[in-house]
Amino acid sequence: LIYCCRKPKTKRAKRFLEKREPKLNENTKNAMLIKGGNANLTVTEVLKDIYAVKKPFAVLYKKKNITRPFEDQTSLEFFSKKSDCSLFLFGSHNKKRPNNLVIGRMFDYHVLDMIELGVEKFVSLKEIKNSKCPEGTKPMLIFAGDMFDVNEEYRRLKSLLIDFFRGPTVPSIRLAGLEYVLHFTAVDGKIYMRSYKVLLKKSGCKIPRIELEEMGPSLDLVMRRTHLASDDLYKLSLKQPKGLKPKKKKNISHDVFGTTYGRIHMQKQDLSKLQTRKMKGLKKRPAEKSAEDGGATPKKLKSA
Repeated sequence: LIYCCRKPKTKRAKRFLEKREPKLNENTKNAMLIKGGNANLTVTEVLKDIYAVKKPFAVLYKKKNITRPFEDQTSLEFFSKKSDCSLFLFGSHNKKRPNNLVIGRMFDYHVLDMIELGVEKFVSLKEIKNSKCPEGTKPMLIFAGDMFDVNEEYRRLKSLLIDFFRGPTVPSIRLAGLEYVLHFTAVDGKIYMRSYKVLLKKSGCKIPRIELEEMGPSLDLVMRRTHLASDDLYKLSLKQPKGLKPKKKKNISHDVFGTTYGRIHMQKQDLSKLQTRKMKGLKKRPAEKSAEDGGATPKKLKSA
């Protein structure tokens, strides 16, 4: 027999492997940002700014890696397994595809889908002299443009961007925590990415006045090549375990006013055996009893 993985020899290694095992509620997805072998200054700055936005759920590889994701995906899968990251952003630059970004995600440490984007214009965080949001702030994502709902490639890109930037799942939200907006606009074959800081100002009432202040980074992108998963594989990746599915409550219904009605199933009852008379004066007479028993004549009372 050939074993694909060794048994852990120490408790530390055992805990490390247990963290990577499948769970009902998975951990927050981490992203790895990889620089290609011929990445220029623009691509490097883009990766650094995306890393600053994504922290602390990101890993930035500073060394150059000579690989081509659309031709050979083994190195990406190796880095994904090594760093336990299910999202990746690869940056490269050449004459045919200048300022190139490849964004994608993994399923079971294999590439599920990835989309190649070209950077036509870039404004970094340093160039915009405004206050920034603190590290780890969960962003609000806004998508504008009909292409995100009509075109299949843009629909998959929208799903990929939500997966990449959504951050941790939180049970509750406070108003002051809504301070970071990522806006994506698809128009005329281009994708415009803008990031804003939300300013809550006094308005004279309970609801504050909201203003958006551009924070950076700012990207003008164009879609190039795509590698999308098949419908069956994509459906398999979205499958949820049975433990997460809510149990359906039977025999409960609601009306238009929100009133809850419940239906109770009971066995058939014999009402003739139901005891209703408790008073002494309401007891059945001998004649009534004989009539119920089948018409038998009651016994004569003994004379005194």
